[in-house]
Amino acid sequence: MEDQRNIRWHHSTVTREQRERQNGHKGLTIWFTGLSASGKSTVANCLEEKLFKMGCHAMVLDGDNIRHGLNKNLGFSKDDREENIRRIGELAKLLTSKAIINIAAFISPYRADRATARALQDEGDFIEVFIKCPIEVCEKRDPKGLYQKARAGIIKDFTGVNDPYEEPEDPEVVIDTSLKDVDQCADEIIKYLERTRVLMGDPFEATL
Repeated sequence: MEDQRNIRWHHSTVTREQRERQNGHKGLTIWFTGLSASGKSTVANCLEEKLFKMGCHAMVLDGDNIRHGLNKNLGFSKDDREENIRRIGELAKLLTSKAIINIAAFISPYRADRATARALQDEGDFIEVFIKCPIEVCEKRDPKGLYQKARAGIIKDFTGVNDPYEEPEDPEVVIDTSLKDVDQCADEIIKYLERTRVLMGDPFEATL
């Protein structure tokens, strides 16, 4: 393993503040958590599209997409789930520092792992959005048939069936996707971003 003493952090000549002024919004990690089929990816992609149309620099970090590449060597054991979230937390921190609104859409079932991801960032740079949905509704949606396979014993360690999901205790935003459509859910998050001044106004050319 390479000697960690030879690795140093390199600072960009373009500051975060300059990027935020030019973008017209702050860098932020919006961390979605919720059961499989609760609507995380659907709402995340709708939110990304709405923010893009507003001129924001926003992107979704989707659980399945990340496991296709960056985390393709990880399984679904508790240790692998922890490492999966740790890596995403580090990536989210980097994107936030570059004034990007990154929307992390992961089951992330354990409170401790979500707390670790939050602790990586400064106060105000991380908001937790609980995508709330009764498991009965998630099972009816079940686009991948995962709950059925878990109930049949084909899939082991499946969150909500034979592995725990620990609901957030104090999330910044709670979205119940069983009661609202996708546009209403995304709009509710945008209202939060406006209220907390993440969205600062029209972008302008920063003096670099």
